Amino acid sequence: MEGEPTLRLRIFNLNCWAIRYLSKRRQQRVRLIGDTLRQEGFDLVLLQEVWSEQDYGELKAKLAGSYPFSHYFRSGVIGSGLCIFSRFPILDTLLYQYSLNGYPYMLQHGDWFCGKSVGLVVMKISGIIFNVYVTHLHAEYCRDKDAYLPHRLVQAWELAQFIRHTSKAADVVLLGGDLNMHPEDVGIRLLRGWTGLQDAFAEATHFEGCKNGCTLVPDNCFTDKSELLPFPLGIRIDYILYKAISSFTVKCEELKTTTGRAPGVDIPFSDHEAVMATLHIQRQGQPAGATLGTADPALADVVTEARAEVGAGLRAAQQQRYSSGRMAVLALLLLLLQAAAALATLAGLGAEQPFPKLSFCLLAFLALGVLVLATGLHLFHTMEVKMLHGTEDQMWMVLRALQERPSEG
Repeated sequence: MEGEPTLRLRIFNLNCWAIRYLSKRRQQRVRLIGDTLRQEGFDLVLLQEVWSEQDYGELKAKLAGSYPFSHYFRSGVIGSGLCIFSRFPILDTLLYQYSLNGYPYMLQHGDWFCGKSVGLVVMKISGIIFNVYVTHLHAEYCRDKDAYLPHRLVQAWELAQFIRHTSKAADVVLLGGDLNMHPEDVGIRLLRGWTGLQDAFAEATHFEGCKNGCTLVPDNCFTDKSELLPFPLGIRIDYILYKAISSFTVKCEELKTTTGRAPGVDIPFSDHEAVMATLHIQRQGQPAGATLGTADPALADVVTEARAEVGAGLRAAQQQRYSSGRMAVLALLLLLLQAAAALATLAGLGAEQPFPKLSFCLLAFLALGVLVLATGLHLFHTMEVKMLHGTEDQMWMVLRALQERPSEG
């Protein structure tokens, strides 16, 4: 409605790359991030990869005067790495941990131990109810042979479903985070199509920063240059997304990214560039209604494409479950044969033990170890199959609803 006051909201989003003992110059960079946030005076700060609660505590103490309200989301073995700082009171919080998040035996990647999640905080600003989400999805590692694509698509789907089912009482939805997906990837198209979220970079009236809004760029001294060889300008995987649900409009006045080194120092904040958005929120004359993301005729094609990828992951998981189960059965048979041989020797049915005692014991321990490992893998892949199958079923129901919708008109 014309004449209604406009709320101006400044948002800061950053993957901090603050892995204790592993990230380069971590403590110096965390202090630098805190100093910059205190000086800049944003309204909302969404951070990922703050893996150490000590780092969060230091940021909280430093920012208490500028951002008196904050929340750290705890999950997994080493945490979710997610936290939010705000100038406005936080009314409620909720955490959802994604059902699939990589493989425990891929130790060199470590995502499985991180408890990747989506965190929600609810706040009321100038009478407007905001649902603010922060998340970090599974990393890609290899674009040509992306073994984690099905898991990341399950995460994107669960994120979209979580937003849809928790935002019905909100006026405005904000999502920030490292989604580890390019703008044209099926996961981003699925997330945006199913939730109706708008991309701040695409909608911004004014943009300033790295070309194409890239947030992982070769000019950053902490970036692995080999990963960006196919992308000389870099890639955009960090986002601020938004939408209005009720009688409000949201417009992105300005979007900025950092461009390497932080002001006044010789290092950047992180291996990722920060994303900073200035949003204008204004009440309009009549309620816009909840946008459920089902109006786009191309959405059915996106869901079909995503379901096909999840189906491919399901078949791979079923094969891995079969292989690990077969290995467990073979190890169990070997143990039973050894037990039978040992009992026969003790009962005097055999002339002598067929193997030296030490070799016999080592073989038994090896078979036991294989049995335990294979059983663990079988259980893990069984759960993976169930999660992938469940997501595939959900997508099929959505597809059926989308295909029936036009005929209802």
